[in-house]
Amino acid sequence: MRWQFFLTAVSLFILSVTAAVPPALAQAGTDIFVTPIPNAPFTGTINVERSFVQRDGAIIQSKTIRDIGRDSRGRIFNQSRTLVPITSSETPELVAVHLYDPQTRTSTMVFTRDRTYAKATVNRPPETTPPALLASSAANSLPRNEFAREEDLGTRQMEGVGVHGVRETQTIPAENGGKEVVITDEYWYSEDLRINLMIKHNDPRTGGFTMTVTQIKRTEPNPELFDVPEGYTLRGAQPKAQQ
Repeated sequence: MRWQFFLTAVSLFILSVTAAVPPALAQAGTDIFVTPIPNAPFTGTINVERSFVQRDGAIIQSKTIRDIGRDSRGRIFNQSRTLVPITSSETPELVAVHLYDPQTRTSTMVFTRDRTYAKATVNRPPETTPPALLASSAANSLPRNEFAREEDLGTRQMEGVGVHGVRETQTIPAENGGKEVVITDEYWYSEDLRINLMIKHNDPRTGGFTMTVTQIKRTEPNPELFDVPEGYTLRGAQPKAQQ
């Protein structure tokens, strides 16, 4: 059995062509958001483990991996791959790649299955920080949730990079004789790279996930990673007439 898993790289493309998106919607698909900032090149691999709680209470566990990167110009690439069972040894299928150039504000989705791509121009300036800022120095500017409690987890090293951790716990009171629900979110943020190197989420009603950035290299990525591959066609474009 294979579960299709289109990470929020696809969602980011959809959001990028929307003039105004409510913050709650923009953060609905929590992900490792690669900020398009210049002069901080790197590449890395995100390891993802997810659990899904079924209606009968059974828990399905799955995983995937995907590559991310940013060059000195601030251009980013972010893969999307399918989920596979947690016990599987197969490599998750690459289904799409999100490319973004902050200088031109061009957002491109490359779809590997049918060798096509789509482009859009983002109206707003490029983001410089992830949507989830709890562990960053800007966290104090965020509105507080009266049902949430935040815990400072201190600092540590991940992949040789310093990170700061914050855990947020939200408690939903019990209703109609049921049990209270405790939802936890954990963020480990690198001020140096301007990205979260780890995100954890757990909701006993639906499941949870852990996303961890590994194999970080602080070098310039291959320039070809930021281009649409040869032989791909623009979606909606009319085919050239035969000569």
